[in-house]
Amino acid sequence: MSSRIVDASEWVPSARAATVVLDGNGLGVEDVVRLADGAARPVPEADAMRRAEHAWKAARQIAAAGRVYGRSTGVGANRNEDVPAAAAAGHGLRLLRSHAGAIGGQLPARQVRAMLAVRANQLLAGGAGLRPSVITALCKALETGAHPVVNEFGSVGTGDIAALAQVGLALAGEHPWRGAGAPEPQPLDNNDALALISSNALSLGQSALALHELRGLVGATQVVAALSLLAVDGSHEAYSAPVHAARPHRGSAEVARRMRALIGAADRPAPPLGRIQDPYGFRCLPQIHGPAHDAADALEQVLTVEINAAAENPLIAPEDFTAYHHGGFYQTQLALALDHFRLALTQVARLSTSRLSTLNEPTYTRLRPFLADHEPASSGVMILEYAAGAALGDLRAFSAPASLGHAVLSRGVEEQASFASLAARQAMRSCDAYRLVIACELVAAVRALRQRDLRPDPGLPAGQAFALAETVLNPDTTDRPLTDDVTAAAALLDRFAAI
Repeated sequence: MSSRIVDASEWVPSARAATVVLDGNGLGVEDVVRLADGAARPVPEADAMRRAEHAWKAARQIAAAGRVYGRSTGVGANRNEDVPAAAAAGHGLRLLRSHAGAIGGQLPARQVRAMLAVRANQLLAGGAGLRPSVITALCKALETGAHPVVNEFGSVGTGDIAALAQVGLALAGEHPWRGAGAPEPQPLDNNDALALISSNALSLGQSALALHELRGLVGATQVVAALSLLAVDGSHEAYSAPVHAARPHRGSAEVARRMRALIGAADRPAPPLGRIQDPYGFRCLPQIHGPAHDAADALEQVLTVEINAAAENPLIAPEDFTAYHHGGFYQTQLALALDHFRLALTQVARLSTSRLSTLNEPTYTRLRPFLADHEPASSGVMILEYAAGAALGDLRAFSAPASLGHAVLSRGVEEQASFASLAARQAMRSCDAYRLVIACELVAAVRALRQRDLRPDPGLPAGQAFALAETVLNPDTTDRPLTDDVTAAAALLDRFAAI
């Protein structure tokens, strides 16, 4: 949610902040989040800086001795046009100026800092071959909270070249920064420009932020579902260990195990005394939440590779004294992993709306329809179904596979695109919509438990969650606007994720 974004104007760097070592090899998703949030400061590893310097010196010699894409030639369809030696010094700045044409709204500071963190680490992998002082400048910006102005649109998943060109111009002193503590201007030339922008660092940074938030929200959703289960006297059978041992999908089995822990159910619970089985919102929860956990794990694996990858084109290999031209910047893995995750996420949110409908049914709660009070024809939480359905509609739209996109660019030379950048933006946009869907269920679940005077065991995680919710959510059951209730519940979900 927007409340989690720390704007540069609010940046308060701390000398005691934890450090994240950047070495081009071991940066994780959680590290990117901490750097983006200012919860840690970056420290480039000495050996990695030496590797980057070695690659920079080798790249200059390789470009001076032969034709190297983007250094001694143009780019895209201009790849066969040589850059005269006399014009080489200005070629880099011209390339940055021409490509810094991103459009749309300015990105939040947090997303830009995530991009800077990813790019600094990738450069330390040693394949880019640009001046090491750029890495130092990026790390300084991360430590002070300064960030370049970066606009939203300009990538189709074959490199975030427009956004990174804006970063390059900012580093060169020709593009604005936000916040205090911007690094000193860098003397970028033909050996630095393409080396800097040949990356998907923005898409990767956005993906890391979205994965971190959404993974926490999926975990919080299970806590909310546990409260709903208790509110309708739901069966524990669907989460029994033998059921999931017989169909051993890792994610589903883990969800079932956690569900038993949340509500204090035995591994082999006794058969229900009442109804034989619950609606799908409860009975199929492991089978729907499990794939979302699996998709999150798969996305993290892709991100871990990419944020530590030397994927620049060309790849500078000092040991071979060679510049390898390739397509390693093409982000099929990322686009597909993001599409998979968003589709799985939408299934989880849709199941929440199913439980919300069940909570409105007297057959399951033994309460009035829509958890209303005792006034004639009261509507209770009826509107929450509509609100959750509207937010789910946005989430469903955001889950459309971005990888189905297609583009033919640069006079047909670049005739395919992954649209991983769109997939990353859609993941970021999914966060608020998903959060609101689950918040609607939480408001209804807590109201149902209160109306039934059910208090989950405070020694159980579900009991702890309920006690926390009771301190935040208004107990008034009269017909009234529920906007503030849902807003409060949405903010509570981050604390639920830690239960």
